[in-house]
Amino acid sequence: MIQHSALEPRPRRRGRFWLVTVAAVLTLAATVSLGRWQLSRAAQKEALQAEIDAQKQLPALDQDSFLAMEKPALALHRPVQLRGLWLAPQTVYLDNRQMHGVPGFYVLTPFAIEGTEQAVMIQRGWVQRNFNDRSQLVPVDTPGGLVEVTARVATPPAQLLELGKPAAQAGGTQPSVGSSPIRQNLDLASFRAETKLPLRTDLTLQQTGAASEGLQRDWPAPALGVEKHYGYAFQWFGLAALVVLLYAWFQIIAPWRKRMP
Repeated sequence: MIQHSALEPRPRRRGRFWLVTVAAVLTLAATVSLGRWQLSRAAQKEALQAEIDAQKQLPALDQDSFLAMEKPALALHRPVQLRGLWLAPQTVYLDNRQMHGVPGFYVLTPFAIEGTEQAVMIQRGWVQRNFNDRSQLVPVDTPGGLVEVTARVATPPAQLLELGKPAAQAGGTQPSVGSSPIRQNLDLASFRAETKLPLRTDLTLQQTGAASEGLQRDWPAPALGVEKHYGYAFQWFGLAALVVLLYAWFQIIAPWRKRMP
Protein backbone atom coordinates (compact mmCIF):
# COMPACT_ATOMS: atom_id res chain seq x y z
CA MET A 1 0.00 0.00 0.00
CA ILE A 2 1.39 3.40 -0.94
CA GLN A 3 1.89 5.74 2.01
CA HIS A 4 0.01 9.03 1.79
CA SER A 5 3.20 10.93 2.57
CA ALA A 6 4.84 9.46 -0.47
CA LEU A 7 2.15 11.06 -2.63
CA GLU A 8 2.80 14.48 -1.11
CA PRO A 9 4.52 16.81 -3.58
CA ARG A 10 8.25 17.18 -2.91
CA PRO A 11 8.13 21.04 -2.71
CA ARG A 12 5.46 20.80 -0.02
CA ARG A 13 7.50 18.29 1.98
CA ARG A 14 10.56 20.53 1.73
CA GLY A 15 8.54 23.56 2.79
CA ARG A 16 7.20 21.74 5.82
CA PHE A 17 10.71 20.52 6.68
CA TRP A 18 12.14 24.03 6.70
CA LEU A 19 9.13 25.45 8.58
CA VAL A 20 9.58 22.88 11.34
CA THR A 21 13.35 23.49 11.32
CA VAL A 22 12.92 27.25 11.75
CA ALA A 23 10.36 26.74 14.54
CA ALA A 24 12.68 24.28 16.31
CA VAL A 25 15.68 26.60 16.04
CA LEU A 26 13.67 29.56 17.43
CA THR A 27 12.30 27.46 20.28
CA LEU A 28 15.75 26.08 21.05
CA ALA A 29 17.27 29.57 21.06
CA ALA A 30 14.53 30.87 23.37
CA THR A 31 14.75 28.02 25.88
CA VAL A 32 18.56 28.06 26.03
CA SER A 33 18.49 31.86 26.44
CA LEU A 34 15.98 31.62 29.29
CA GLY A 35 18.03 28.87 30.95
CA ARG A 36 21.19 30.97 30.78
CA TRP A 37 19.28 33.97 32.18
CA GLN A 38 18.16 31.89 35.15
CA LEU A 39 21.76 30.80 35.73
CA SER A 40 22.87 34.45 35.65
CA ARG A 41 20.17 35.32 38.20
CA ALA A 42 21.40 32.48 40.41
CA ALA A 43 24.97 33.80 40.12
CA GLN A 44 23.78 37.29 41.12
CA LYS A 45 21.98 35.89 44.17
CA GLU A 46 25.07 33.89 45.15
CA ALA A 47 27.19 37.04 44.86
CA LEU A 48 24.66 38.85 47.07
CA GLN A 49 24.86 36.03 49.62
CA ALA A 50 28.66 36.32 49.58
CA GLU A 51 28.35 40.07 50.27
CA ILE A 52 26.00 39.39 53.18
CA ASP A 53 28.43 36.85 54.64
CA ALA A 54 31.31 39.29 54.20
CA GLN A 55 29.35 42.06 55.98
CA LYS A 56 28.72 39.77 58.94
CA GLN A 57 32.45 39.15 59.29
CA LEU A 58 33.39 42.86 59.42
CA PRO A 59 34.38 44.44 62.73
CA ALA A 60 31.42 45.74 64.72
CA LEU A 61 30.54 49.40 64.25
CA ASP A 62 30.99 51.39 67.42
CA GLN A 63 28.37 53.83 68.60
CA ASP A 64 29.90 56.92 66.99
CA SER A 65 30.25 55.18 63.63
CA PHE A 66 26.66 53.97 63.81
CA LEU A 67 25.33 57.44 64.60
CA ALA A 68 27.32 58.96 61.73
CA MET A 69 26.03 56.38 59.24
CA GLU A 70 24.05 58.09 56.47
CA LYS A 71 23.39 55.14 54.15
CA PRO A 72 22.21 52.13 56.18
CA ALA A 73 21.88 50.04 53.01
CA LEU A 74 25.68 49.98 52.74
CA ALA A 75 25.97 48.50 56.24
CA LEU A 76 23.17 45.94 56.17
CA HIS A 77 24.03 42.80 58.16
CA ARG A 78 27.10 44.41 59.70
CA PRO A 79 27.55 43.99 63.47
CA VAL A 80 27.10 47.02 65.70
CA GLN A 81 27.58 47.64 69.43
CA LEU A 82 25.47 50.21 71.27
CA ARG A 83 24.95 51.35 74.84
CA GLY A 84 21.70 52.72 76.11
CA LEU A 85 18.30 52.07 77.71
CA TRP A 86 15.50 49.70 76.76
CA LEU A 87 12.18 51.53 76.46
CA ALA A 88 10.20 48.54 77.68
CA PRO A 89 6.70 50.13 77.80
CA GLN A 90 6.80 50.52 73.99
CA THR A 91 7.63 46.86 73.33
CA VAL A 92 5.79 45.42 70.34
CA TYR A 93 4.98 41.76 69.61
CA LEU A 94 4.71 41.03 65.89
CA ASP A 95 2.29 38.16 65.38
CA ASN A 96 2.48 35.20 62.98
CA ARG A 97 6.29 35.07 62.88
CA GLN A 98 8.00 31.70 62.79
CA MET A 99 11.27 30.30 64.03
CA HIS A 100 12.17 26.70 63.18
CA GLY A 101 8.68 26.32 61.75
CA VAL A 102 6.93 27.19 65.05
CA PRO A 103 4.52 30.17 65.08
CA GLY A 104 5.10 32.91 67.60
CA PHE A 105 6.06 36.55 67.99
CA TYR A 106 9.02 38.72 67.08
CA VAL A 107 9.66 40.96 70.09
CA LEU A 108 10.76 44.51 69.23
CA THR A 109 11.71 47.18 71.76
CA PRO A 110 12.89 50.76 71.13
CA PHE A 111 16.40 51.42 72.41
CA ALA A 112 17.45 54.91 73.52
CA ILE A 113 21.11 55.39 72.62
CA GLU A 114 23.24 56.77 75.43
CA GLY A 115 24.33 60.40 75.10
CA THR A 116 21.98 61.13 72.20
CA GLU A 117 18.39 62.06 71.51
CA GLN A 118 18.06 59.15 69.15
CA ALA A 119 16.36 55.78 69.47
CA VAL A 120 16.46 52.72 67.27
CA MET A 121 14.03 49.80 67.08
CA ILE A 122 15.72 46.53 67.95
CA GLN A 123 14.37 43.11 67.00
CA ARG A 124 15.28 41.40 70.25
CA GLY A 125 14.24 37.86 69.47
CA TRP A 126 11.37 35.42 69.18
CA VAL A 127 8.95 33.86 71.67
CA GLN A 128 6.47 31.07 71.13
CA ARG A 129 2.77 31.80 71.12
CA ASN A 130 0.51 30.60 73.91
CA PHE A 131 -1.76 28.22 71.98
CA ASN A 132 -4.47 28.23 74.65
CA ASP A 133 -4.77 32.00 74.89
CA ARG A 134 -3.41 33.99 71.97
CA SER A 135 -3.57 37.26 73.90
CA GLN A 136 -1.46 35.91 76.78
CA LEU A 137 2.18 36.81 76.17
CA VAL A 138 5.17 34.81 77.37
CA PRO A 139 7.13 36.88 79.92
CA VAL A 140 10.23 38.55 78.50
CA ASP A 141 12.93 39.90 80.78
CA THR A 142 13.92 43.47 79.90
CA PRO A 143 16.97 44.67 81.84
CA GLY A 144 16.70 48.11 83.38
CA GLY A 145 19.42 50.75 83.42
CA LEU A 146 22.25 51.15 80.93
CA VAL A 147 23.00 48.04 78.91
CA GLU A 148 25.25 47.14 76.01
CA VAL A 149 23.67 45.49 72.98
CA THR A 150 25.32 43.59 70.14
CA ALA A 151 23.23 43.45 67.01
CA ARG A 152 23.27 43.55 63.22
CA VAL A 153 21.99 46.32 60.97
CA ALA A 154 18.74 45.08 59.42
CA THR A 155 15.78 46.24 57.41
CA PRO A 156 12.42 46.58 59.20
CA PRO A 157 10.50 43.30 59.59
CA ALA A 158 8.65 42.12 56.50
CA GLN A 159 5.05 43.25 56.13
CA LEU A 160 2.57 40.37 56.21
CA LEU A 161 -0.82 40.33 54.54
CA GLU A 162 -3.23 41.89 57.01
CA LEU A 163 -6.93 41.11 56.74
CA GLY A 164 -9.76 42.62 58.71
CA LYS A 165 -7.98 45.72 60.00
CA PRO A 166 -9.76 47.63 62.73
CA ALA A 167 -11.63 50.67 61.50
CA ALA A 168 -9.14 53.05 63.09
CA GLN A 169 -6.23 51.39 61.36
CA ALA A 170 -8.02 51.24 58.04
CA GLY A 171 -8.24 55.01 58.14
CA GLY A 172 -4.49 55.30 58.63
CA THR A 173 -4.48 55.84 62.40
CA GLN A 174 -2.41 53.48 64.50
CA PRO A 175 -3.70 52.07 67.79
CA SER A 176 -3.06 54.17 70.85
CA VAL A 177 -0.06 53.56 73.05
CA GLY A 178 -2.25 51.92 75.64
CA SER A 179 -3.61 49.33 73.24
CA SER A 180 -2.46 45.73 72.92
CA PRO A 181 1.24 45.36 72.10
CA ILE A 182 0.36 42.51 69.69
CA ARG A 183 0.40 43.68 66.08
CA GLN A 184 0.44 42.06 62.68
CA ASN A 185 2.81 44.62 61.15
CA LEU A 186 4.79 47.63 62.28
CA ASP A 187 5.34 50.80 60.29
CA LEU A 188 8.22 52.69 61.91
CA ALA A 189 7.10 56.12 60.74
CA SER A 190 3.62 55.59 62.17
CA PHE A 191 5.06 54.15 65.38
CA ARG A 192 7.34 57.18 65.74
CA ALA A 193 4.33 59.50 65.40
CA GLU A 194 2.32 57.35 67.81
CA THR A 195 4.94 57.20 70.58
CA LYS A 196 6.61 60.60 69.98
CA LEU A 197 9.97 58.84 70.23
CA PRO A 198 12.98 60.18 68.25
CA LEU A 199 13.05 56.84 66.43
CA ARG A 200 15.10 56.10 63.33
CA THR A 201 12.77 54.93 60.58
CA ASP A 202 15.33 53.90 57.95
CA LEU A 203 16.58 50.77 59.72
CA THR A 204 16.24 48.40 62.63
CA LEU A 205 18.77 46.27 64.47
CA GLN A 206 18.60 42.51 64.97
CA GLN A 207 20.02 41.48 68.32
CA THR A 208 22.46 38.59 68.09
CA GLY A 209 23.90 36.11 70.54
CA ALA A 210 22.66 33.11 72.46
CA ALA A 211 19.11 32.79 73.71
CA SER A 212 18.49 34.96 76.76
CA GLU A 213 15.82 37.01 78.48
CA GLY A 214 13.28 34.40 77.36
CA LEU A 215 14.07 35.05 73.68
CA GLN A 216 15.48 32.90 70.89
CA ARG A 217 17.68 34.52 68.24
CA ASP A 218 18.11 31.93 65.49
CA TRP A 219 17.19 34.50 62.90
CA PRO A 220 16.29 33.02 59.49
CA ALA A 221 18.71 33.78 56.69
CA PRO A 222 17.42 36.03 53.88
CA ALA A 223 15.47 33.96 51.35
CA LEU A 224 17.32 34.76 48.13
CA GLY A 225 15.83 31.90 46.10
CA VAL A 226 19.05 30.63 44.52
CA GLU A 227 17.70 27.08 44.34
CA LYS A 228 14.60 28.34 42.57
CA HIS A 229 16.67 29.85 39.76
CA TYR A 230 18.65 26.63 39.34
CA GLY A 231 15.38 24.71 39.18
CA TYR A 232 14.00 27.00 36.49
CA ALA A 233 17.26 26.74 34.52
CA PHE A 234 17.05 22.93 34.66
CA GLN A 235 13.50 23.08 33.30
CA TRP A 236 14.44 25.37 30.40
CA PHE A 237 17.49 23.30 29.45
CA GLY A 238 15.40 20.15 29.74
CA LEU A 239 12.85 21.64 27.35
CA ALA A 240 15.66 22.56 24.95
CA ALA A 241 16.93 18.96 25.03
CA LEU A 242 13.39 17.71 24.36
CA VAL A 243 13.12 19.99 21.31
CA VAL A 244 16.38 18.57 19.94
CA LEU A 245 15.23 14.98 20.51
CA LEU A 246 11.82 15.52 18.91
CA TYR A 247 13.36 17.32 15.95
CA ALA A 248 15.91 14.56 15.42
CA TRP A 249 13.24 11.86 15.59
CA PHE A 250 10.53 13.40 13.42
CA GLN A 251 12.74 15.26 10.95
CA ILE A 252 15.66 12.87 10.50
CA ILE A 253 15.21 9.41 12.02
CA ALA A 254 11.54 8.77 11.18
CA PRO A 255 11.85 9.83 7.49
CA TRP A 256 15.06 7.78 7.17
CA ARG A 257 13.31 4.68 8.56
CA LYS A 258 10.46 5.13 6.06
CA ARG A 259 12.92 5.14 3.21
CA MET A 260 14.53 1.93 4.40
CA PRO A 261 13.57 -1.08 2.18
